[in-house]
Amino acid sequence: MDHDDSTDRLRCLVTGATGYIGGRLVPELLAAGHRVRCLARSPEKLRDHPWADEAEVVRGDVTDADSVARAMRDVDVAYYLVHALGSGKDFEDTDRRAAGVFAERAKAAGVRRIVYLGGLTPSGVPADRLSPHLRSRAEVGRILLASGVPTAVLRAAVIIGSGSASFEMLRYLTERLPVMVTPSWVRTRIQPIAVRDVLRLLVGSAGLPGDVNRAFDIGGPDILTYRDMMVRYARVAGLPRRLIVAVPVLTPGLSSHWVGLVTPVPASIARPLTESLRHEVVCREHDIARYLPDPPGHPLGFDQAVRLALRRVREARVTTRWSSAAVPGAPSDPLPTDPDWAGGSLYTDRREAVVDAPAHELWRVIEGVGGEHGWYSFPLAWSLRGWLDRMVGGVGLRRGRRDAERLRAGDSLDFWRVEEIERGHLLRLRAEMRLPGLAWLEMCAEPAGGGRSRYRQRALFHPRGLLGHAYWWSVSPFHAVVFGGMARNIARAAARQGPDVAR
Repeated sequence: MDHDDSTDRLRCLVTGATGYIGGRLVPELLAAGHRVRCLARSPEKLRDHPWADEAEVVRGDVTDADSVARAMRDVDVAYYLVHALGSGKDFEDTDRRAAGVFAERAKAAGVRRIVYLGGLTPSGVPADRLSPHLRSRAEVGRILLASGVPTAVLRAAVIIGSGSASFEMLRYLTERLPVMVTPSWVRTRIQPIAVRDVLRLLVGSAGLPGDVNRAFDIGGPDILTYRDMMVRYARVAGLPRRLIVAVPVLTPGLSSHWVGLVTPVPASIARPLTESLRHEVVCREHDIARYLPDPPGHPLGFDQAVRLALRRVREARVTTRWSSAAVPGAPSDPLPTDPDWAGGSLYTDRREAVVDAPAHELWRVIEGVGGEHGWYSFPLAWSLRGWLDRMVGGVGLRRGRRDAERLRAGDSLDFWRVEEIERGHLLRLRAEMRLPGLAWLEMCAEPAGGGRSRYRQRALFHPRGLLGHAYWWSVSPFHAVVFGGMARNIARAAARQGPDVAR
């Protein structure tokens, strides 16, 4: 059955546009000729995306009925791409409440269709035996299907694409461990799907007939165990064959910490992913093809999906990553306005240096910090801080960068997030490591005349309680080495016109 061709030039609302799938869906919808409005808690995170000038961005939150109502005005199709993944023990309540608000406001606004990307649930497994993550995603699907608005729920298992959490977990486990003692879930059968096929079906779902209100299982042509996926990844990536030994003693909690230590994916995100692999997740139908026929060569096979993802990684063309969305539990407060901020103590460490290079050369070094370039001072101290963060469930240093040269607002950068960027002048990073307070790091490039520039650096910390004050004073003796060395080495690197020489 063909989809409805009368739906050209739809107005589409996309929630979760700062996340992995949402950030890729927006340009696909625009390319298909649709108008796009994004609902985002922090619209500034979207301003540097290549498509930012083509889409409307409104501020709001899916748990806030008024902001959702405003965003729904004149909308034809509403995409629900948000999950309270690992945001705390009450995340199922948050998901339930947000889905209810979204459903009610879509109905009241006369939205013609809701499209939701959920998780593929195992056949015959009672809800109380599902992982909390899968159980919540299934419940959200049911709430949206009962909204009175025709809804398409697309249920996917593991999504294979450059930057996806599932792909990063698979990639790093396979590349870093030639010999693995693994949890028993590596024997579980899975039906992965390429991110390109997920996006194709999400875009196509906007034009489904009005009487379609149901869930669809979506997957690629291959059904594999996780062990098979690691073996085949190694083959596609040109790695030696991996030796994989499954043992039953690793609980979901232990295996999530194991994944967190080996891969850039923190335990808070690894746990729901690994818990979801306890049961077989294989498609029971392919009915979506009745409405959206598979084009030649699709759905992509596992090997081809890996090949395409690796090519994007190697060519540094990863448009969004799993870390594009804010890490659950990380601070989200913007930098307090100063100097007359009245919110309490704000500790500051200031450094500056005159640089024997023009401001644009200094900026090139500033924008290149982190990831493979490092942090220009005491690498052991940065590595130790990253490991300590991982040990307490934080993100650590290994998230790296989305792009080796350019940053944009909202990008994750090791255990920081880009809160503000004024290209050529200011980079402000907000810490997402586990801290007893809020922390920021600012780096500025200013012209100083005569072909020289001035580098200004501020580290700021807003302590939370007595522990926060104690933390600042315990680490302040090391600031001269860490922050002072950083300022000196960034200045030297700019003077030498190369961001790698002063690491």
